[in-house]
Amino acid sequence: MVNRSGTPDGAGPDDGGTGGGHGVTALIWDDQDLRYDFGPDHPLKPIRVELTVDLIRACGLDRGPGVLTLPRDPFDVDDLLDLHTAPYVDAVMRMSADPDPRGDLRFGLGPGDTPVFAGMHEASMEVCGASVAAARAVWEGTATHAFNPAGGLHHAMPDRAAGFCVYDDPAAAIRWLLANGAQRVAYVDVDTHHGDGVQTFFYDDPRVLTISLHESGRTLFPGTGFTDEIGHGDARGSALNVPLPMATIGSVYLEAFEQVVPPALDAFKPDVLVTQLGCDTHMTDPLAHLALTTDDYLALATRLHALAHTHTGGRWVAMGGGGYQIATVVPRAWTIYFAELTGQEVPFEVPFDFLRRVEEATGQTSPREFLEGPARVSPEREQMIRAQTTRAVEDLKRAAFDHLERLT
Repeated sequence: MVNRSGTPDGAGPDDGGTGGGHGVTALIWDDQDLRYDFGPDHPLKPIRVELTVDLIRACGLDRGPGVLTLPRDPFDVDDLLDLHTAPYVDAVMRMSADPDPRGDLRFGLGPGDTPVFAGMHEASMEVCGASVAAARAVWEGTATHAFNPAGGLHHAMPDRAAGFCVYDDPAAAIRWLLANGAQRVAYVDVDTHHGDGVQTFFYDDPRVLTISLHESGRTLFPGTGFTDEIGHGDARGSALNVPLPMATIGSVYLEAFEQVVPPALDAFKPDVLVTQLGCDTHMTDPLAHLALTTDDYLALATRLHALAHTHTGGRWVAMGGGGYQIATVVPRAWTIYFAELTGQEVPFEVPFDFLRRVEEATGQTSPREFLEGPARVSPEREQMIRAQTTRAVEDLKRAAFDHLERLT
């Protein structure tokens, strides 16, 4: 079995998925085909999520003690209009019912990142309903942790689509939590792209802390997420961004995480932790330029798990996100995260039946082991990356941390 850091300090005997009411983990999933599908030539392919669930099951993690599989919640137009503007929702509904390849570029719909497809309105609401189900399960105590692997569409804005994202399911989950009694929600986004949509939804809301570690907007979409983006008005200090240089390796990434995330949660004192677990940070991802590996996802998973138990009584709502190595990275990465959510371990080797399933479904070959060792760069490159990352963390602390302290 792959080694992990064990139960977080201070966690009780039934924490982390080991059974009992406080240790339950929910996988939000049903076996209907995912309808959120931009077509065979688009990089955001639903098979990557389906393969993730296949690997979770092949490892037996869904049958572990205290693990539940729950359906998504209903999510209707009234729920949507609490989140997105009416003109935008009308445009999505119109294009969903009668797709025009030209789209409606006023609303970010059309050729490029977010093409229109038949049924996209309903498919996008289903993703929101799954993330709301995860939030509900955690907040109402059905589960301590919950995971929606199909979620994490963090670029959608209140009034437009962006970056493969039509409706913003992380924002929907956070909005549900606030409407149902949560006083403070911390959102941590480890996707390689800045979590700009979620930040925008809550930029002036002091009840929501958004933290995003991502490749710098100077080299990657969406071109935002700099250290001076810290929130507005009474919410100054509630948006924290760590822009990272190209080729950032796991050790440098994790140092930046430790410098920012734990002290921010210490200051903010959230009721619940919401995370977007994009794995397009991987060194082989075709759409970005960071250099993490599956070893780093195990390290991030253990850190996030410990932070949930330290700061939010274990309450952890997790979603998928980006990741475009659909066979070689995404299923392993999110299965590693799910194992940590449930307090279990992934095996050393990827199960043979899953390897065969990947080849049949994609024509690609999955690595045979879960962990692959750290990425390596030259000493000179590492020194440069470390210096740039240190400067970004210091700039962020100067810009935001005094304001963050005053939020409490």
